[in-house]
Amino acid sequence: MCEIESWSFQTKLLHNSQKIDHPTGAVSVPIQHASTFHQYDIDSFGKYDYSRSLNPTREALETVIADMEEGTRGFAFSSGMAAISTAFLLLSKGDHVVITEDVYGGTYRFVTEVLSRYGINHTFVDMTDLDKVKEAIRPNTKVFYVETPSNPLLKVTDIKAISSIAKAHGALTFVDNTFLTPALQKPLTLGADIVLHSATKFLSGHSDVVAGLSVVKDPVLADRIGFLQNSFGAVLGVQDAWLVLRGIKTLHVRLAQSIQSAKQIAQALKENPAIKNVYYPGLEDHPHYVLQGRQAKDAGAVLSFELENERILRDFVSKVKIPVFAVSLGAVESILSYPAKMSHAAMPLHEREKRGISNSLLRLSVGLENSEDLLRDFKTALSASRFEEKVFQRGE
Repeated sequence: MCEIESWSFQTKLLHNSQKIDHPTGAVSVPIQHASTFHQYDIDSFGKYDYSRSLNPTREALETVIADMEEGTRGFAFSSGMAAISTAFLLLSKGDHVVITEDVYGGTYRFVTEVLSRYGINHTFVDMTDLDKVKEAIRPNTKVFYVETPSNPLLKVTDIKAISSIAKAHGALTFVDNTFLTPALQKPLTLGADIVLHSATKFLSGHSDVVAGLSVVKDPVLADRIGFLQNSFGAVLGVQDAWLVLRGIKTLHVRLAQSIQSAKQIAQALKENPAIKNVYYPGLEDHPHYVLQGRQAKDAGAVLSFELENERILRDFVSKVKIPVFAVSLGAVESILSYPAKMSHAAMPLHEREKRGISNSLLRLSVGLENSEDLLRDFKTALSASRFEEKVFQRGE
């Protein structure tokens, strides 16, 4: 084993093939803004010709994410949905997708309103139930789409089991690894074929870039994705690629801090009488706690919780001070989101209710603030909200 292979994931985030720019010795990847590249031979073009096809800065990011996920080849896109959409372009008319039921709203929208227009069918299923997954399979099933932990109910799907079912059926397995990143979970090593990321989230980590990434295991499949990336053209710009590369360098320490705080907050919320349910696979009473520990290094920094009703939720959101109330997750600041009107607004009410995504559910992405400050903030806001609800009920 060579020396670099023995290094930890944490060390490899900094000391990898993109550690220095070899022509200059610079310790930061150069940002190559060129859209086109001069060719010195009419019959033999160089490695780079046009930046939609390949750009040195984007290539650096693609190399890093491929190494992180232990895949053959990485691809950088203009958004997480661009990465997901391009992967789905592997499908053809008449194909069928089996997909996680409480999936991100943007993925739900693409599958139900875009793929369906092109004759690609789908079945949403609770992928924590392998029997239901098997029942959903059709002769034309070509993709099993997994999101684990799922968004926003943090259900955990057995990646190895789903990948095995898919292979037995001659289908591909796609896994959205946004919530955990390769720092905690590596789907390709568990049998998945394509891993997908909204790099806007934990990988970048600073709420200052929109980006998507995918990594492929099989070289032949990688060539197909590469063809689609070049054809579809939703590639990541070089400035954004550089920002994601910079964010990745601090991924380990950011996640470590956020996970520690997330566990404290999840436990505190669970014990608070104003909270009906807490969804976090790091809690020992979570139904998939053991599975989460088996296929991932930790539970991540995202949790969801359900309040007694929507009135208390609205009051709580108006009183909590530290988290920003916004779309997105995985940033240095804690982000509180309302799935019903944010991440899952594209999902109709009856579909949300069927999945358990109620109007009193909030999702929290825990940032780098002091955990005691966050806990006090939440406790104060919950206490005030619950008190005002009691006053409202009495009619005072």
